[in-house]
Amino acid sequence: MRHVIFKASALLLAMFLGTALTSVAHAQAAKGPSGLPLPRFVSLKARSVNLRIGPSLDYAVAFRYLKSGVPVEIIQEYDNWRRVRDADGTEGWVNQALLSGDRTALAAPWMRGKGEGIFVNLRRDPQGTAPIVARMEPGVQLRIGECNGDWCHAETQGVEGWIAQSEIWGAYPGEAFK
Repeated sequence: MRHVIFKASALLLAMFLGTALTSVAHAQAAKGPSGLPLPRFVSLKARSVNLRIGPSLDYAVAFRYLKSGVPVEIIQEYDNWRRVRDADGTEGWVNQALLSGDRTALAAPWMRGKGEGIFVNLRRDPQGTAPIVARMEPGVQLRIGECNGDWCHAETQGVEGWIAQSEIWGAYPGEAFK
């Protein structure tokens, strides 16, 4: 009897794990109506971008971004509108024409306001022991050229180097791209 209960328990566990892993794989491979993956990072193309409460010009403006290049995460698509989330967690709708596929990131925005003397290092090479080429305050905007899953090649204010992928908002953990 114990053997039968053990087999049944093992079978249920295997089914549960299989379903959970399939759901995770499906979520990572989800595509929106555009055929592009969801979620994904993009940046604001225009210097002034309205974040609306719904996917149309008929909806009120909840917030206005006043800087181009700000990284946002597309989490939903509807027609030519994209529901986005910024580094602070603010969500709303932006017309796709105001978004760019150019990759940007913010240096450790979660560390803003945590006190004096907190910096994020930009290094010469993609190694934790490489010389530091710049020390940035949390929230500094970077242009990202590529990420290898652990490090991203970035540029800000004419200074280039590598930043640990875990220290930016604008690339997923383990994401690699050129």
